[in-house]
Amino acid sequence: MSFGDGLYRTAHPADQHSWTARVALAFPDYEPYVACFGFDWLGRVFALDSRREQGGRPGVVMFEPGTGQALEIPCNLGSFHDDELLVYADAALARDFFAAWRSAGGGALAYDQCAGYRKPLFLGGADNLSNIERSNIDVYWHLMGQLIAKVRNLPLGTRVDLS
Repeated sequence: MSFGDGLYRTAHPADQHSWTARVALAFPDYEPYVACFGFDWLGRVFALDSRREQGGRPGVVMFEPGTGQALEIPCNLGSFHDDELLVYADAALARDFFAAWRSAGGGALAYDQCAGYRKPLFLGGADNLSNIERSNIDVYWHLMGQLIAKVRNLPLGTRVDLS
């Protein structure tokens, strides 16, 4: 299902293996513990992490391909959908940034698309509309996953040549 012209989408159960593989490329330590259930317009993936509990259920983690970070969200599947996405929609889904992108000509996103960073934030890219482009989500995650894996343990300020 898709909400808000692609602002947030739930992952099809048949795609579970594909979503886990995408996340595992960039965040291999999470692979055996996560079950991906949704993603947003920026290609950020939401998953349940069986190692953490929130209210007696697995906690939610958000994987950000643009920043190269995995962020724990203090909720479970129910509270994520019932509270987090309603009360904190801008923080959880960058709703205002999405509205600006749409106003600047970004159309509705198909299930297999995201608005990805041309130059990821973890490589010094700007968090603005001129650095965002429509991408195939599988290609975007594949490229970002490889980059995240390559720079994961580099000291801050290390020069990275992408040629």
